[in-house]
Amino acid sequence: MKRWNGWGDTTHHSHLPTGADIFLESRVGKATPPKDVTLNQVVASVPNSRLSAHPLIKTDPQDRLMHARGQSFGDWHALRTGQIGVFPDGVAYPLNDEDVKALIAYAKETGIKLIPYGGGTSVVGHINPQPSDQPVLTVDMGRMNRLLSLDANTRHATFGAGIAGPDLEAMLRAQGFTLGHYPQSFEYSTLGGWIAARSSGQQSLHYGRIEQLFAGGRMESPLGTLEMPSFPASAAGPDLRQWVLGSEGRMGIITQATVRISPQPETDEFRAIFFPDFESGIAAVREIVQAKLPLSMLRFSTAVETETNLALAGKRRLINLLEDVLSTQGIKDKKTMFIFGVTGDKALARLTVKIVHAIAGRYGGVHLRIGKIFGGQWRKNRFHTPYLRNTLWDEGYAVDTVETATDWTNTPTLIGLMERALHEALAELGEKVHVFTHLSHLYPYGTSIYTTYVFRIASTPDETLRRWKTLKSAVSRVIVENGGTISHQHGVGLDHMPYLPIEKGELGIQAIQSAVKFFDPDGIMNPNKLVSNS
Repeated sequence: MKRWNGWGDTTHHSHLPTGADIFLESRVGKATPPKDVTLNQVVASVPNSRLSAHPLIKTDPQDRLMHARGQSFGDWHALRTGQIGVFPDGVAYPLNDEDVKALIAYAKETGIKLIPYGGGTSVVGHINPQPSDQPVLTVDMGRMNRLLSLDANTRHATFGAGIAGPDLEAMLRAQGFTLGHYPQSFEYSTLGGWIAARSSGQQSLHYGRIEQLFAGGRMESPLGTLEMPSFPASAAGPDLRQWVLGSEGRMGIITQATVRISPQPETDEFRAIFFPDFESGIAAVREIVQAKLPLSMLRFSTAVETETNLALAGKRRLINLLEDVLSTQGIKDKKTMFIFGVTGDKALARLTVKIVHAIAGRYGGVHLRIGKIFGGQWRKNRFHTPYLRNTLWDEGYAVDTVETATDWTNTPTLIGLMERALHEALAELGEKVHVFTHLSHLYPYGTSIYTTYVFRIASTPDETLRRWKTLKSAVSRVIVENGGTISHQHGVGLDHMPYLPIEKGELGIQAIQSAVKFFDPDGIMNPNKLVSNS
């Protein structure tokens, strides 16, 4: 069963390995576990619905609670403390396009606000109801989850947009194909959500980001149905798909999506290489990605993240063996870890591995037999890392992430500025923040920067929330004022909206607002997300 106030399935638990508590205390300080509210307490706080009875709408309090928040730190804080604020007045579960049309027509007639909902994995406030004089209805697309067609010759598959990642891959795998889109939220996020938020999967270097995979589809809007035909390429004016990608439910509800699929790969494996320091490692990975080798994934951790990952991983005997072997190669305290994936033809994969090893070797990189074990461990746990947030919260530690992308020249500078901003943000309170970074998606022209920060939960919920807002604001402003995008893969929602004008400019924001107003003239679709309604 899906957890109501944290990440993932209630049956899955992550445990801190021996010594992890000592490590965290040394970096942040001794923490005190918080006292959470119970599910029954929160359900009892759900107000009466303002909606009239409707055959497609449920107003059960627990249903409404389960759709009130996503997975941002602010959402976690709200659910754990009971300070949720606004609940949707109801939840609809459409089965087909006609149901979606009926819900939009109902909203237009009554002034109800609609929030499209996929898997509820948003980390920036996409799905959060806002205060409104009118009732708010969440439209859960989870029952529109069928494979509608598959063309093996064209390598296109069309799905209902509410299909979740594991179900999509299972249906494709049964016919010898894959989409290959694996965001960390893969277990719960949906195809429609990926498109609406411009998602990036962990193996996008091989399969492409969602904007490369999204071939066409259908969006139901208050103005009507937008059909987006699928072509291999077209020069017929602006691409309609680009209006929908990243639209975050402001223009309508994506109901169907055609995606570009690939045959199941002959091999799909991950390996680790260790470098003596950050400078040599980043030079190596830049050369590797600019060589345009047939790789599926590149991920490079700073020395602090490498140290943190090894400290929190458990497997002490394996890690001790690794560190002993690396020390004989002169790789010690400043070591950085690089994980790469090869996907596809076995012979080509073997050649690619040799080339990567050769490039890495010129920069002091060491590849060991044990590196394949570490790569395999990363693959095994690739979707389990968010569960650690549950564990750390229960121990009294708050965890959040921030991500951006910038060009190669600016990457080291921006990492330094982001980490410094987070380290210093709570200094006046005497609070330490543990900060670590990796490059999560690499391109020939630049890279994404994915930074995690850990801080102590305060003695009061209000103070904890204040600490997070201080940290989030400090690092977000540094990003947009120093050559980074406010979002590489998580979208804008509520949390990033204040910083979007700095990136897009006044005219750019006006253009986005105009497009939103065209499709939704009455402002009923997911109000005040991405851009304001005014």
